[in-house]
Amino acid sequence: MRFIVTGAAGFVGSNLVQALNARGEKDIIAVDDLKEANKYRNLADLDISDYFDKSEFIQILKSKSLGKIEAIFHEGACSDTMESDGYFMMANNYRYTLDLIDICAEQGIPLIYASSAATYGRSTKFVETRECEKPLNIYGYSKVLLDHIVRQRITAKSLKSQVVGLRYFNVYGPRESHKGRMASVAFHHFHQYRDSGYVKLFGQHDGYVAGEQKRDFIYVEDVVKVNLFFYENRHVNGIFNLGTGRAQAFNDVALTVINRLDQIQGLENFKEQSLQDVVNSNKLRYIDFPDDLKGKYQSFTQASLDLLRATGYQQEFHTVEQGVRKYVTWLSENTEFLAERL
Repeated sequence: MRFIVTGAAGFVGSNLVQALNARGEKDIIAVDDLKEANKYRNLADLDISDYFDKSEFIQILKSKSLGKIEAIFHEGACSDTMESDGYFMMANNYRYTLDLIDICAEQGIPLIYASSAATYGRSTKFVETRECEKPLNIYGYSKVLLDHIVRQRITAKSLKSQVVGLRYFNVYGPRESHKGRMASVAFHHFHQYRDSGYVKLFGQHDGYVAGEQKRDFIYVEDVVKVNLFFYENRHVNGIFNLGTGRAQAFNDVALTVINRLDQIQGLENFKEQSLQDVVNSNKLRYIDFPDDLKGKYQSFTQASLDLLRATGYQQEFHTVEQGVRKYVTWLSENTEFLAERL
């Protein structure tokens, strides 16, 4: 069977390729943009059958020269929430994906694509409905507009093949080192603590005490499992949240990183530390909230999983403590993925 993964050298894309390889699938066409060449590391230990640059892929797919395609996992996008070039963002995230949807409809190819929790912006409810969608930036708008078009086609019953949009919440895990400042807080906490002996978090802001801003943090392994679930259930179309359904504090991430790294580094008489312990020992330090992020920052996210669960997906998701612990272990054992991280 032949699969296509766009953004294959990226974070979620490379984890999808790895999961397909684990299933015995090696006929995988990888699509990406390797101008940022260090992303190649994410593919170097994986099996693919071909590679295309994203700039040429749409025309190649249109030509029908690739044979029968089992499914396309579309992970390629600009995910920089601070990107201000609206022309680039809309061309890259909206128009490119819409063209892909049209081609897949014509050729009967199932398409599962990455949307984002950025579609909710400053909303306090995270349900897949129009009234909850309040994007704070052009990135969020590029994603929500595409989701609106997909919904319209589902309502009109005009889809000719499966289309699923997955609204990723705060994903973390292996193979994200190329993302630099857009990498997860778990990634940055690992490096801060390993390099300086302490972790920095935002202090009091937006009605939350220091470090208690909460996000729905989801381990990339769980993201991959849900993508593959929808591939296996081709009768399902729609826009679905992909988070854990739990909001956990940034303090939880930092504390887990500190405890696991202390344990790995073999500190004498190691024992699990409490939040107060790491604050008192200056292993966790709070900084003023940056002025340039005020009004542009989600202090709380928590995915509603009602629609996802209604499809039949019942697997449990990693907690922060479980997922971050696994991730810190992986980072400690896979140093080749740490080079040129910033």
